Amino acid sequence: MAKHQFQTEIGQLLKLMTHSLYSNKEIFIRELVSNSSDALDKFNYLSLTDEKFKEEGWSGKISIKLDKEDNSLTIGDNGIGMNEADLMDHLGTIAKSGTKAFMDNLTGDAKKDSHLIGQFGVGFYSVFMVADHVDVISKKAGEEQAYMFSTDGTGEYEVKPVTKEEHGTVIYIKLKEDEKEFLDKWRTQEIVKKYSNHIAYPIMLNYSEEETTGEGDEKETKTVQKSEQINAATALWTLPKSELKKEDYVEFYKTISHGDDEPLAYLHNRVEGSQEFKTLFYIPKIAPMDMYRTDYTPGVKLYVKRVFITDDDKELLPPYLRFVKGIIDSEDLPLNISRELLQENRILANIKQNSVKKILGAIKKLGAEEAETFTSQYNKVVKEGIYTDQTNKETLLDIVKYKSSTQEGLVSFEAYTSRGDSEKKEIYYLIGDDEKVLRNSPLLEAYKKANIEVLIMDDEEIDSIVTPMIGVYKEWSLKDITSIEAPDSKSEEEKEEISKEFKSLTDKIKEVLGEEVKEVKTSTRLTSSPSCVLKDASDPMAGMAAMFAQMGQEMPETPLILEINPEHEMIKKLDALEDTALFDDISWILLDSAKLSEGLEPKDKGAFASRVASLATKAL
Repeated sequence: MAKHQFQTEIGQLLKLMTHSLYSNKEIFIRELVSNSSDALDKFNYLSLTDEKFKEEGWSGKISIKLDKEDNSLTIGDNGIGMNEADLMDHLGTIAKSGTKAFMDNLTGDAKKDSHLIGQFGVGFYSVFMVADHVDVISKKAGEEQAYMFSTDGTGEYEVKPVTKEEHGTVIYIKLKEDEKEFLDKWRTQEIVKKYSNHIAYPIMLNYSEEETTGEGDEKETKTVQKSEQINAATALWTLPKSELKKEDYVEFYKTISHGDDEPLAYLHNRVEGSQEFKTLFYIPKIAPMDMYRTDYTPGVKLYVKRVFITDDDKELLPPYLRFVKGIIDSEDLPLNISRELLQENRILANIKQNSVKKILGAIKKLGAEEAETFTSQYNKVVKEGIYTDQTNKETLLDIVKYKSSTQEGLVSFEAYTSRGDSEKKEIYYLIGDDEKVLRNSPLLEAYKKANIEVLIMDDEEIDSIVTPMIGVYKEWSLKDITSIEAPDSKSEEEKEEISKEFKSLTDKIKEVLGEEVKEVKTSTRLTSSPSCVLKDASDPMAGMAAMFAQMGQEMPETPLILEINPEHEMIKKLDALEDTALFDDISWILLDSAKLSEGLEPKDKGAFASRVASLATKAL
């Protein structure tokens, strides 16, 4: 029998498990029962759609056996089973490229870390919180050979061929000496009712009990083997809402999410008419760690007439709702529908459309505290939706939030417009990748002076793509303050007069800076800064930043406009300066420092540092 080493991350995980990463050890039963349920779902589908797997009288069930004498607990099912390769892939490794992210996110705090477990499909390993040794005996449906995976969880495992009559999996758990509570019938029954009551297959508890018969000298005590079903075995989503309590929904969520957190919100719907389907969706409080990975795991399972079809189809909901967990159960789809047909199926398209509207409606109705949590976790994917889902764009625009130059926390477009100028109907924004830089931008000075709110969009990678294509929110035009005239109390005539007065200075600076700037002009948007840079809205390249970003290409460099503040002492003195070398240095410093204020880099950092040092020396 060959010995194998666990994948490095599994080894680390097992160490964590043996030191009780979960806050409550009983969860291992929920995890193993949930895995059995998935295996039964998969075989049930095959038995109904594939002639090779049709078995007369097959009925899915899960069994739990308690053996006090042997100090062991066994959980078995007659589901799809695993072969040698499956055992090594599913138990010897975490077959997910995000494993390192999982390990990196562990804090060492059991309560904080417990919710991370299920997100990376490592629920099986929770068994090592209570186990001294584990044997997994499995036979894959349609195959002759069965295999046993054995380990004590210390770094090695063995796989060998064994004999097993029926397909399915049996997990034999030799418990640690101090974990005997899980051999108590009432304790195990309580755990199953708490976490797995609505698993759709019967869960049978097998145990031995002493029974006394007769009286007096004829009294006889003997050990009797008993078996009883300990769960309701009704698919929760098929029940009327009136029969369910919040606790039912929460415990079912914990089963499908493999976590300990309650959901942020849930919505249970039944649609009847030309199409009939049921949906049960949950919004997690904490975003999945693989949410921004291309190989993310979808959270929605598709059933047809309660028969499981798939749990890895990314088409069931749009990608921006990939954080949603739950169930779709259709009465109208054919059982043997292929993955290709799923993507083109009109029935599923209608279910998807209905589901999206329901989910977004539930998000809009979240209370203040829940909405704040939602925004902290999912604001970025909502922005994705604004870009990709034109049908629901208006609803998504009501959900998305941004930082503000005048308000604490995050604000919605609706809140902004309630405070804005209802005659002008303009929403002002500034995009960048650093909130601090944006808040200190000279471009905001005129808006601060005029007490006009500007949205601070510091998620440049996505904001630069999404915001320009929003265009209008309920008749309010979105305006990028880097490409429009700033608010100003001066008349056009006054501005023209100032421009003429400093014409020779702006021409002279332009001559020094050459092609580095498109234009140098006087500004009325600045109050305390000597200069600022902005892009030319009329430049055809200015509007193409989103296109280049979407293609993953760098934006070609376009010359900026340099604006100088004619009321600043530095500019006034520069206008009178006769020292040519010093004039050149200050002209460059005006440009480079303005770039730095916007989070941009000077073209020649060495020259910038040298000029600043030279000026400082002269000043001293």
